[in-house]
Amino acid sequence: MGGAGYVLSPIYRGLTIQFKVFLQMSGMTLGGMIEADRRLRTFEAGIRREKRLKRDERAWKTFEEEFSATEEVPCSSANIGPGFDVIGLALSIWLELQVHISDDPSPVAPLNCQVTYSGVGEAEVSLDPERNLITRTALYVLRCHGQHDFPRTTRLHITNAIPLGRGLGSSGAAVVAGVLLADAVGNLQLPRPRVLDYCLMIERHPDNVAAALYGGFVGTYLADLSAEATSRKEIPLSEVLPEPAGGLDTGLRPPSPPVGISHYRKFRWAPEIKAVAIIPDFEVSTARARGVLPPSYGRQDVVFNLQRVALLVPALGQSPPDADMIYEAMQDRVHQPYRQTLIPGLADILGSLTPKSHPGLLGICLSGAGPTILALATHDFDAIARVIVEKFAQEGITCDWRLLEPAHDGATVERS
Repeated sequence: MGGAGYVLSPIYRGLTIQFKVFLQMSGMTLGGMIEADRRLRTFEAGIRREKRLKRDERAWKTFEEEFSATEEVPCSSANIGPGFDVIGLALSIWLELQVHISDDPSPVAPLNCQVTYSGVGEAEVSLDPERNLITRTALYVLRCHGQHDFPRTTRLHITNAIPLGRGLGSSGAAVVAGVLLADAVGNLQLPRPRVLDYCLMIERHPDNVAAALYGGFVGTYLADLSAEATSRKEIPLSEVLPEPAGGLDTGLRPPSPPVGISHYRKFRWAPEIKAVAIIPDFEVSTARARGVLPPSYGRQDVVFNLQRVALLVPALGQSPPDADMIYEAMQDRVHQPYRQTLIPGLADILGSLTPKSHPGLLGICLSGAGPTILALATHDFDAIARVIVEKFAQEGITCDWRLLEPAHDGATVERS
């Protein structure tokens, strides 16, 4: 029922036949019915608007007064030798976020977010909230929950000590920070397993992400998802903000992650064990480091790694540590041999340092995709580091080195 080209409201179309007959018997004309439908549409819009306002009130009720929070997310080292894409270790270099939301009514920046940055990569990290990895990740999570922008007025200061592109999980830490930022400013109250799901929609490396989020020494696996979910390894950030950044916004809600993308388990870590990180002064991108790996592996190499990772996990939790077992259990045939072409001196470093030649050393490996070298040790840290720094120097490469401890608490958010 309706005039030419006029489509009645779904609510009107849903009325019972008896009520429609009543309207006709009451003498209401077609024009009157259309006018009544228009009024009904206005009423519907008012209800929707009121629901939206109530939803926004619930979402932003935290920020009726000024709000501040500090986030800290640790770096991480993935693989630890044979545990390729399986195990990770959170370590004591930190990415810190300080967020402040005020009731200042004037917008300060696009998307209501002003970004400042200090620390490693200061000259190359974008301060545009449409391009910065942390804020773009936060926007993805906010928009999955119907919140288009940051709350007015959001000021975010990033302090980063994690080396970029060195195999210490800098991008994983940024993604974790972004999801936790959205959770805080959006008042989403996401449980940690759901935070992990959102992280893995942006970066599908559960060893780094789970270590940064939960802290300590962790093992992870990806769930056996549906074919559709598996085929889309991650959600491109262009779906959060269509390219070019700042261009036409579709207004569509981006796809939320499936529940339970990954699962993790935290393992024991012997308190005597510390990590010496030798950080060369050049970058190796994850894409390039994965590009040199073979498409498939022989059974012998797979079994070799499975045997060692099965013993490495309990050995690193045993106190006092068994140096000979840990050293042998940290050997690898899946990724390190193929990445020697990208990291000058790697073969010599991995093959020449042993617990017998360097007391205190437990094992040595490439950290993540490299080029950072991770040496696990109980003492004589300086001597071990100097030998590795010298071997890189023979290849014309300068290095920094740091003595790190496990970051057992993982990512933290403290509100003030």
